[in-house]
Amino acid sequence: MLGIETSCDETGLALVRGRELLADVTASSMDSHARFGGIVPEIASRAHLEAIEPTLDAALGQAGVGLSDVDAIAVTAGPGLVGSLTVGSAAAKALALGLGVPLYGVNHVVGHAAVDELVHGPFPERFLALVVSGGHSSLLMVRDIARDVVELGQTLDDAAGEAFDKVGRILGLPYPGGPHVDRLAREGDPDAIAFPRGLSRGKDLARHPYDFSFSGLKTAVARYVEAREDSGAGVPVADVAASFSEAVADVLVTKTIAACRAHEVDTLVIGGGFSANSRLRELAAERCAAAGVDVRIPPIRYCTDNGAMIAALGSAVVRSGVAPSPLDLATDSQMPLEQVVMGAVA
Repeated sequence: MLGIETSCDETGLALVRGRELLADVTASSMDSHARFGGIVPEIASRAHLEAIEPTLDAALGQAGVGLSDVDAIAVTAGPGLVGSLTVGSAAAKALALGLGVPLYGVNHVVGHAAVDELVHGPFPERFLALVVSGGHSSLLMVRDIARDVVELGQTLDDAAGEAFDKVGRILGLPYPGGPHVDRLAREGDPDAIAFPRGLSRGKDLARHPYDFSFSGLKTAVARYVEAREDSGAGVPVADVAASFSEAVADVLVTKTIAACRAHEVDTLVIGGGFSANSRLRELAAERCAAAGVDVRIPPIRYCTDNGAMIAALGSAVVRSGVAPSPLDLATDSQMPLEQVVMGAVA
């Protein structure tokens, strides 16, 4: 299975045989976006055009195989940036047509969960997946990673990773802010500042038991920093980072464990770029152990966007007997998380 990922600013290509990863190569255009303080879609699309062929060659070389050895192709069909998705899907269609192999347009977010099979082996019959990244904070009930994924909750505004980048900007840290906030948080006191936990009490919790909201938290950080600067007291940057990080991790883990209990699930898979966050990993391991939930988090190299996650999902889809996508498959920047394969008929 050849997996092609181009949903945002990483061009990822990987080769998987069953649940065995043969090669995984990623080219990133992050440095080109840094001076703008965020992803510029046109720059990302052009970078994919330049990187996709050499990245494919590198993946084939790493695996020690040729294009003629590829049996099927999986490509990210959504969600993501339209231009970036189009580059990847066009390449995948050309390769599938030229090689005469089936094509599967798969869901990027579900791929973040599927990649864990390459690390920890087959999934149990049912599990929960928490996928947290710069664009998504989603809680999924998974009975079959290829056929049966139900979204229990999602972010209603800023995703966790997005909130981290925005708080990094508030604190004057380089882009992307997430890793810098995480590093500073390890030096601060997580109990120093009582930042709010969104959708976690009363009617808000009752209406949105598994949804997330980090916009209000981000605003609380901005107001705190502004008040400290206006008073001349100085900003305790490490304590702000630690208290903010604790608030995000606390909400994510608390709601996720509540969902595990309510749905009687004893396995949790955490994936996505933000799953690299050190406090989220620590808190999830600590609280899941106390709740009797087995938590599976892939190594950091599989957390950011990569071709391995798409190849892993494609491989799972083939094992489940899902029909291929048509060669004229469309991309969908808002692809529903409950749609695992684009245009397929079971």
